Amino acid sequence: MSNVTWLTWADTHRARPRRMATPNSTAEIVAAVRSAGDDGLRVRMVGSGHSFTAVAVTDGLMLSPTALSRVRSIDPAAGTATVEAGAQLCDFNTALAEHGVALTNMGDIAVQTVAGATQTGTHGTGRSSAGLAAQVRGLEIVLADGSVVTCSADVEPELFAAARLGLGAFGVVSAVTMAIEPAFLLHAREEPMPLAEVLERLPELRADNEHFEFYWFPHTGSTNTKRNNRVGGPARPLTAFKAWLDDEFLSNTVFEAANRAARRMPSVVPALNQVSARALSARTYSDRSHKVFASPRRVKFLEMEYAVPAEHLADVLRAVKEVLDRGRHRISFPLEIRFAPADEVWLSTAYGRETAYVAAHVYKGTPHEAYFADLEAIFTSVGGRPHWAKMHTRDRSYLETVYPRLDSALAVRERVDPRRRFANPYLDTVLGP
Repeated sequence: MSNVTWLTWADTHRARPRRMATPNSTAEIVAAVRSAGDDGLRVRMVGSGHSFTAVAVTDGLMLSPTALSRVRSIDPAAGTATVEAGAQLCDFNTALAEHGVALTNMGDIAVQTVAGATQTGTHGTGRSSAGLAAQVRGLEIVLADGSVVTCSADVEPELFAAARLGLGAFGVVSAVTMAIEPAFLLHAREEPMPLAEVLERLPELRADNEHFEFYWFPHTGSTNTKRNNRVGGPARPLTAFKAWLDDEFLSNTVFEAANRAARRMPSVVPALNQVSARALSARTYSDRSHKVFASPRRVKFLEMEYAVPAEHLADVLRAVKEVLDRGRHRISFPLEIRFAPADEVWLSTAYGRETAYVAAHVYKGTPHEAYFADLEAIFTSVGGRPHWAKMHTRDRSYLETVYPRLDSALAVRERVDPRRRFANPYLDTVLGP
């Protein structure tokens, strides 16, 4: 029996696995999976714990990929790079930059493992560039019988279609081949804008920018907008002091203090949000793409995020505003709104439709159940799809109504893991037992 307790980043879930292993190679994963099968144990591979759901939790064999962090190959001519499952995105980005290449798009956190981020549907924001799973070009995966399969759009295409955003339900991903392109700079333009103006100009803002997103501060009519677009050199990054002031001191240290005050005295939240909305002044800078995409997140929070059809976003946000205007909730964290083009990944939140993401957060330790329930009712009323790694209450009976290829994915699962070696209670809920 293992005496290790594993917990998620926000401590939303804890696990006490019967056995813990840290494989150093694909062969060691194979041996661990076969041993678990002999002992009747279920198997889950964890990442960096940034999921808010119990997607990685197991009481059986838990695999930690910390030793699987090698970059196996970078081929600029082919436009691909193969990296092992446990490599953190920040380290992978550094290795790519040294070869003059980069990922097309990223989320806003870079401490996740490559496999964890792709398997749970991490995304950024983009006019034509989709989330990380859509950039996957191949997988090396250990199946329930201990066999090792390399799959792609040309080899085992159905397994690839299901497993490249597969929640670890199809096997243990040991390596990922990602699409890459020549390195590029992004020009970042960040500035406040009234929510009403953002909603009125939304088609223009989305069409005119490669990457557009905004943060809306509840109980205010204020947002902070971000527009990232490719630009030629030279880079003009933020000064060290400005980066520290905005991204560390204001966005983390001061924001942490404000949220602690709000948790103690909810009545002050509207006033604090007015101050927060004005705290970050407009700024512009340009830097390597991965340095612009990602930023440090040190304030602990709980999060629910839904992907809604992009054409419903304005109505969704107006409905959210009505909920907040009733005064039942006092929310000190901004809502984050991002976008993605339609993609072809079967279990992607953006499968087959232009998508807007609405992420709701609350400071850790703040009551969240009623707030999240009120917003979830809005999101599901327009066919929203919950982020697989963020808090929600949906099960298979709902998900099969919003994922046209869920049955296809489950047929693949039945073929490669009929005894549910890689299942856990969360997957039993969202995919069925």
